[in-house]
Amino acid sequence: MRSLAAGWRIQKRVISALMMRELITRFGRENIGFLWMMAEPLLFAVLVGLTWEFMKGPEYHGVDVIAFVVTGYIPLVMFRTTMSRAVRVFTANGGLLYHRQVTLVDLILVRFIIELIGGTMAFIFIGAILIALGIFPIPADLGAMLFGWLLYGLFTLAIAMVMAPLSEVSETVEKFVPVTTYLMVPFSGSFSLTSWHSVAITSWPSTPSCPLNAPMNESTS
Repeated sequence: MRSLAAGWRIQKRVISALMMRELITRFGRENIGFLWMMAEPLLFAVLVGLTWEFMKGPEYHGVDVIAFVVTGYIPLVMFRTTMSRAVRVFTANGGLLYHRQVTLVDLILVRFIIELIGGTMAFIFIGAILIALGIFPIPADLGAMLFGWLLYGLFTLAIAMVMAPLSEVSETVEKFVPVTTYLMVPFSGSFSLTSWHSVAITSWPSTPSCPLNAPMNESTS
C-alpha cells in the first residue's frame, strides 16, 4: 500500500507538470491565458448556434436554436479536438520520454484532460447563462447527465488511445483523422433529439429482445 501511495503521488506530479507545460505551450501567459481552453469550444458553439438561428429562426422543433446547437456542439468539439491533439502526440513530445516517470499513456491522458476540463467549463458557463435567460431548462436528472458526460469522456479517451499509435505508424491515418471527424458531424447525433426518432428505435435498448438486456433479464428471472 505504501508503494502504491508513493506511485500515485508521483503520477499526480507528472500529470500536473505535463498539463502545465501543455497549457503554456498552447495558450501562453498573455491575454486570458489558460481560459482559452474554455473560450475555444465556447466560441465554436456560440458561432455555430448564431449561424443556425440566422438560417432556421429562433426555434427548431420547439427548442431554442442556440440552446439546442450549443449543447450538441460542445461535446462534438471536445471529441474532434481530442482526436486532432492525439495525432502524432508521441513524435511531438518524444523528448519527454527520456524522463523515467513519463509514459506514452501520460502524453495522451494530459491532452484529453485539458480538452475535458475546457469542454466542461464551457458547457457549465453557457448553460448557466442560458438558464438565467430562461432559454435552457434545468436538467431533470443532473446525475444522469453527469454520468452520460463521464461515459462520453471515457469513449473519447478510448478512441484517442487507439488513434494516437495508429497515426505514428501510418501517415494515411494521420491525414484521415481530421477528415473523418469533420464528416461525422451529420451522423453523430449532435444535432438531433431522441424524441424525433420512432418508438421502435428509442425503446430498443429497453426491450427484452435487446442483447444488452439479456444478462439483466436472466438475473431477474
